[in-house]
Amino acid sequence: MLFRDIPGLENIKATLRRSVRNSHLAHAQLFDYSTGGAGLAMALAFSTYINCENRNEEDACGTCASCAKMSKLIHPDFHFIFPIATSKKVDGKTSEAFLPLWRSFLLDNPYRVLPDWLDHIGADNKQGNISVEEARGILRKLSVKAYEGEYKILLIWKPDIMNAASSNAILKILEEPPEKTLFLLVSDQSDKLLTTIISRTQRITIPAFTDAEIKGYLKQQEVSDPVAGQIAFLSDGNMAEALKLVQEEQDDRSTWFADWMRSSYKFDVAHLVKLADGYDVMSKEKQKGLLEYALRLFRDMLVWSHGAGQLLRVPQEELTFVQNFSKTVNFESLERMIGEVNTAYYHIERNVRAKMVFLDLSLTLAQFFQRR
Repeated sequence: MLFRDIPGLENIKATLRRSVRNSHLAHAQLFDYSTGGAGLAMALAFSTYINCENRNEEDACGTCASCAKMSKLIHPDFHFIFPIATSKKVDGKTSEAFLPLWRSFLLDNPYRVLPDWLDHIGADNKQGNISVEEARGILRKLSVKAYEGEYKILLIWKPDIMNAASSNAILKILEEPPEKTLFLLVSDQSDKLLTTIISRTQRITIPAFTDAEIKGYLKQQEVSDPVAGQIAFLSDGNMAEALKLVQEEQDDRSTWFADWMRSSYKFDVAHLVKLADGYDVMSKEKQKGLLEYALRLFRDMLVWSHGAGQLLRVPQEELTFVQNFSKTVNFESLERMIGEVNTAYYHIERNVRAKMVFLDLSLTLAQFFQRR
């Protein structure tokens, strides 16, 4: 992972590069980021830059022996600790036993969240954990001098899920770190960390991705411009969610939603039944995704109807629809529509027949329109 592989966040990248060039590296750094953000990717790019043999002012070279090993996550001076759980795929109680799976997980996509990792290892709904034994074993990993690079680096992903005993074990090591050793704590829930750990780290706050950054990244993955724009809007800065949406069978949600609302407005029961049949054969995640999309647009309509259109995050191609639709329902009706969609979402989650839920929702929403 190189800095240039991460979309946007140029100020953060510049700060990290400058700390390396000026040799002002804090021995413990906390990469504090929002869920689905660039914290893990940034820590990997930073680690690559630190031990690169031919780095320049902008990035690591990407071709030296150190960069080649970092690109495969096999550098002997780069270590990981991450949550694990009992798994059918791996028989082991430390991160080291899970390293092959961890490497494939990260190399496939560095914008991941904990549930993705637990699914990847086949944890069967178990919770991940960083044990106190693993925390105490850090010194064994770092007791020898660096093999090849200038620094030994230990990346701890999700330290926020450690219990008190594990956190205290980490704390002791942070208080007396080995020479030429860097600790990178990568957390999307830093509020759960012990304050004593936070106080011993240099915090690097990584903002969420902007819609433009997510859209640009998705277009590089050959996602069409309209779909990339919709996904950027739906994901709200969460790259993990955006990439998950890309994996689904893509369709034009805005067109589907507009068709649904027009049919409800016209009270075209025959077409609503046809839409319900199509909704019934979708995957549950797709069904929920369409309702989530509806909720977002309804809420944006509330914002627009209150005269705060400058706060909207709706893509330009959907703004006209929001403006026109807002004229057909009053404030009270919009609130009730949001309540009905939330109820439908609840029923879909609990396996009520999707066709029944959707048709009932459509006929209910049709009553809230102000028809001329």
